Amino acid sequence: MTISTSHRASPGAAGSDDLFGQPRGLSYLFATEMWERFSYYGMRSLLVLYMVKYLFLPGQVESVLGFATMKRVLEAMFGPLDVQPLASQVYGSYTALVYLTPIFGGLLADRVLGQRRTVILGAALMAAGHFMMAFQPLFLFALFTLILGNGAFKPNISTQVGGLYAPGDPRRDRAYSIFYVGINLGAFFAPLVCGTLGEEVGWHYGFAAAGVGMLIGLCIYLYASRHLPPDELTKARAAPAERQNLSSEEWRSIGALLVLCVLVTFFWATYEQQGNTVTLWASDYTNRSFDIFGWRGEIPATMFLALNPFMIFAFTPFIVALWMRQARRGTEPSTLTKMALGCFGVALANLVMVAAAYEAGADGKASWLWLFLYFAIVTTGELYISPIGLSLVSKIAPVRMLSLIMGVWLATSFTGNFIAGWLGSFWSGMDKAHFFLMIAAIAAAAGAGIQAFNRPLTPMLRE
Repeated sequence: MTISTSHRASPGAAGSDDLFGQPRGLSYLFATEMWERFSYYGMRSLLVLYMVKYLFLPGQVESVLGFATMKRVLEAMFGPLDVQPLASQVYGSYTALVYLTPIFGGLLADRVLGQRRTVILGAALMAAGHFMMAFQPLFLFALFTLILGNGAFKPNISTQVGGLYAPGDPRRDRAYSIFYVGINLGAFFAPLVCGTLGEEVGWHYGFAAAGVGMLIGLCIYLYASRHLPPDELTKARAAPAERQNLSSEEWRSIGALLVLCVLVTFFWATYEQQGNTVTLWASDYTNRSFDIFGWRGEIPATMFLALNPFMIFAFTPFIVALWMRQARRGTEPSTLTKMALGCFGVALANLVMVAAAYEAGADGKASWLWLFLYFAIVTTGELYISPIGLSLVSKIAPVRMLSLIMGVWLATSFTGNFIAGWLGSFWSGMDKAHFFLMIAAIAAAAGAGIQAFNRPLTPMLRE
């Protein structure tokens, strides 16, 4: 892809501040995002298990402030909810809202605070929210604080990566791939540390570990200040004469992105079953026992969530090499075809779980190898959508709306996660093979929809 409609000043030209051929600021943004994702995925790896196996059980749930009101609201929308469906709805609502608030975080940065101060505000709120999770009565207030913090942090850290590079700099796509590895490096260690602490030592130790990770990320970001690009808001205020109405080309680019947002929503609705129903499958329907040279034990269910981020940074070099080889031959898929392939990958991964469900039967347990294969395929699908989307937005979004448009793009996960939570509420009442078949069908339909728009939208994206 070579797409550029905005004119951004950048400190990112090659020079003495470069590190391994990339601006030094990229390494700090990489580390900040890594620790933020460590905190987010560490908490998320425990969330469903914590609610289903502890917090929402009689004798515990009565201590949660606001629980009765929250349950009444959800049941008014979805009908009576037992423990697992209720936990799924809470999980889906939380993971949805953390991707809705970036729209407002983008507006806040573009018009009031600037990107840097909004990132600092978001990081501080998230650290507070994770530590609040360690106190059982504050559960719902902690989720609300985390939602607000993520909204301020997420769109503005991503846009700063693009701000390190001048228009047309070919390093930008590679930079977002590197940045995406940072995201998944944090996500890899999160369930290993926070998940294991939560399951083996105590739930609240896992949540507190997530808070410590967020504080580390905040400290790195504050230290890196002189290496980061200037805020777009600061540049706009310094040169007000350059501000003008959006051109017709910019409006067409925004329109193309909005169409993609609708379609990509259904990718996230199926992909985000990982932290919800797939975690329950790992806990209740997977044979997790091992015997290595006489050392016997059972793999914690949350540890399987480390497979996806590990495979992200293991598979990325091979995927990029494949695209480069295809580009030399003139056969590299278009952006939209890659996105469609990503959806088809999620569909295939869920068909693997259909086979696992048939092996397990009604009351048995399936081999953990089915989960390994599931994560290998779903990870490949993710690589065909997520980093491409971040880079795409940074290139074609109008500069004075950059954080806002990034927030809108991230909001595809809002509706996706909300739908994912609703779909997950069918888990306890459905045959497991039929459940995974339903998820596969939705992912395949999303892929077909994206591919159907390939021809009319590709010219709009100026590929």
